Amino acid sequence: MDVAEQTRQRGMYFDEFTVGQTWESPARTITEADLVLFAGISGDYNPLHTDEEFAKATQFGGRIFHGPGVFAIATGLESRLGIKEGTAIAFLGMTWNLKGAVRIGDTIHVRQVVASLKPSSSKPDRGVVTFDVAVVTQNGEIAQDGQWVVMFKREQA
Repeated sequence: MDVAEQTRQRGMYFDEFTVGQTWESPARTITEADLVLFAGISGDYNPLHTDEEFAKATQFGGRIFHGPGVFAIATGLESRLGIKEGTAIAFLGMTWNLKGAVRIGDTIHVRQVVASLKPSSSKPDRGVVTFDVAVVTQNGEIAQDGQWVVMFKREQA
């Protein structure tokens, strides 16, 4: 193994992505502890999340996990793919849609597809990748989706 191979980052460089490239993350089951911890860290104690009797009377028929909590877990699941490790420069933005409730006991994973690639015109050492991202439940339903925009390093020749 030469020096270049030894020092290469684990993540992918901008030039390694292709439009349509797809990944599926590992899955994770949402637990009671997830709900309690997210309520504590966010300060969101809305009874829809924390009061079973209240939540039973809503359209959901019981407590649901916080939407931003699902997003937070999705970022962690996606990070386990390793494609950004050491090569992502910045998370630039997102659009995000909450389409369905996630409940304690649901198992979710992330499906990520490269939607577009844009090399930087002012800084040739980087480029922007836009990903279509979906949080998918064990039933194949999309609970949340949108686009994540990430700046990546370009591999130096």
